[in-house]
Amino acid sequence: MSVQTEGTDTAGEPAVRKARTPGPPTGEDRGPGSPSRRSAAAPYLLLLPALLATLILLGWPLVKNGMLSFQNLNPRQLIQHLTEWNGVDNYKEVLTGSDFWHVVERSVVFTAANVVLIMLLGTLIGLLLARLGKKMRLLLLLGLVLAWAMPVIAATTVYQWLFAQRFGVVNWVLDKLGWHSMADYNWLGTQFSTFSVVTLLIVWQSIPFVAINLYAATTTIPRELYEAASLDGAGAWKSFTSVTFPFLRPFLYATTFLEVIWVFKAFPQIFAMNEGGPDRLTETLPIYAFVEGVGNQHFGVGAAISFLTILVLLALTSYYLRMVLKQEEDEL
Repeated sequence: MSVQTEGTDTAGEPAVRKARTPGPPTGEDRGPGSPSRRSAAAPYLLLLPALLATLILLGWPLVKNGMLSFQNLNPRQLIQHLTEWNGVDNYKEVLTGSDFWHVVERSVVFTAANVVLIMLLGTLIGLLLARLGKKMRLLLLLGLVLAWAMPVIAATTVYQWLFAQRFGVVNWVLDKLGWHSMADYNWLGTQFSTFSVVTLLIVWQSIPFVAINLYAATTTIPRELYEAASLDGAGAWKSFTSVTFPFLRPFLYATTFLEVIWVFKAFPQIFAMNEGGPDRLTETLPIYAFVEGVGNQHFGVGAAISFLTILVLLALTSYYLRMVLKQEEDEL
C-alpha cells in the first residue's frame, strides 16, 4: 500500500495519509444524466431506429398475417367487410391434408439439393479466386458480379428462352451434337426436368455471393501460417484442412445459413418459370401459400400456410441458431 507524507501535525509529528482508493460511485455518478449512464444507453439509442423499422416493416405485417390465419376470409367477407373468426380451423385444414406435407417434403429436398450445390461450387470458385492472377481474378469477379446483379425475373426469362421447347438454345445445341431426340424436348413438362432448370437458375444466381464471400475470407488468413505448414512438410490438402478450413468455417456456417433462407423462400424463379407446374408438382411452400391464398382466394388458409412456412424455416435453421447461441455463451 502506498503512503504519502505531507507536512506535520500540530505536535510536530509527520502526518501519514493513505492513498485514496476508488470507492463506489457517488450519487452524482449514478444520476440519470451522468456520463456513465449516457455511455451505457448509447448502444441502445443507436439501435433504436433499426428496431423501430423492424417492428413497423416486419413485426406489424407478421401480426396481421397471424390474425388473418385465424379468420375465414374469402371474397364474400372482403366485399361485405366482415370479420369471421374461425379459431384454428385453417390450421386444421392445412395440417390434416396430405398436400401440405408433400409440399413440405418437396421444399426441404429442393432446398437441400440447391444449398449443397451452391456451397460446393461457390467454395471451389472462391478458392480459385484466391489463387488466380490479378487480371484473371478481376475478369472472373466481373462475371460473378454481373450474374449476381441481374434481376431475378430477367434471369428467369433468359432461362425460359434457353430451355424453350421449339426455339431453345439448349435443344438446338443438343440436336447439333447428335441427340436428335432432344430437338423438341419439353424441359417444363415433368417435375424432375422443371426442377432441374430451376435449380440451375438458382445455383447460377447464388454462386457469386458465396464465392466472393469466401474469397474475401481467404484474404484474412495470415501468410505466415501457410509458410509454417510448408516448413512442416504439409501439402496442398494438408494446408487446406489445417489452415484454410479452420479460418473459413465461420464464414461457411454463416453463408450456409443465409443460403438456406434464400433458397427456401425462392418464389419468383419457380412461379415465373412454370407457376408451380406441371400439375402443381413443383410447388414449394411459398408457391403453395400464394396459390391457396391468392389464387384460390382462401386468404385465411394462405395466411396459415405462410405462418407454418416460417415455422418450418425456423426448424431448418435451428441447428445454426443453437450453434450461434452456444458460441456467444462460450465467449461470455
